[in-house]
Amino acid sequence: MTLALLGLYLAVTGVLLPRRLAGSARLQARPLAGAVLWLALMASFTVALLLAAHHALEPFAHEPAGLLGLLPHAEPPGAVLPHTHDWWLLAAAGAVVAALVTTVGVRTGRARRRHRALLDVVAVPDRRWGALVLDHPHPTVYCLPGRRSRVVLSRGALRLLDERQVAAAVAHEHGHLRGRHHLLRLPADTFALLLGRLPLARLGCSEVALLLEMAADDAALAQVSRGELASALCALATAGVAVPDGGALGVAATGVLARVRRLARPGGGRRRLARRLGVAALPVLPVLPYLLACAPHP
Repeated sequence: MTLALLGLYLAVTGVLLPRRLAGSARLQARPLAGAVLWLALMASFTVALLLAAHHALEPFAHEPAGLLGLLPHAEPPGAVLPHTHDWWLLAAAGAVVAALVTTVGVRTGRARRRHRALLDVVAVPDRRWGALVLDHPHPTVYCLPGRRSRVVLSRGALRLLDERQVAAAVAHEHGHLRGRHHLLRLPADTFALLLGRLPLARLGCSEVALLLEMAADDAALAQVSRGELASALCALATAGVAVPDGGALGVAATGVLARVRRLARPGGGRRRLARRLGVAALPVLPVLPYLLACAPHP
């Protein structure tokens, strides 16, 4: 029964929920919380997958526990052990996941350092915009996050955009840097690298990227208007803006149409109690499979 419950949970979090949540206007209304929700679902799926593998290998090794153990159940045959020592499984899984994320992070960090070293040679600082200006005809605006972060503009972007549009694009990139959005992209990219064909991995990675772009849009709106930011996005997207490799985040690289539609909508209203409770419950979501099937109970 425990294995069946975990299998059902995997199907819901790995397949059904991602298809339901993708493109959700409610998550886009609070994009940062929406991105955290996707990451919490990925963590919860990972925990459930490891617990399901454990129960599949040793189906009668433990007494039923967690919330499932409070339900009527048949006694397993033979001598069994209580479930109270299974905490080590979560600890080991956490160590493995942390190692994988660190490996991807190290690779990305190396690419950023190489990119940054090249920019310091070929680009010119511009104090007016607080950015590096790259002498290239193709319009591009992006940021390179990290300890020595950079915002990069090309000469083509300066010719394409007016002053307010440039200010909007630069404010968007500074929103990425202040919010440290690259740290949220890292676990999503790692999950997609490992389980790319799973709907939660495939949709989750793209949705996290889109929601973080929307979060940077919201940060930019403290300095520019919605119309200025939307016009900058449209101009760069129409020009076919490209973001170079190396862990960079570009202003018009992801979901331009969805973001422009969102900017055209009126601002969000008051937060509802259900939304607040949902955000407060996010820390519980990663360990929910453990609480359901494995955690000790009185």
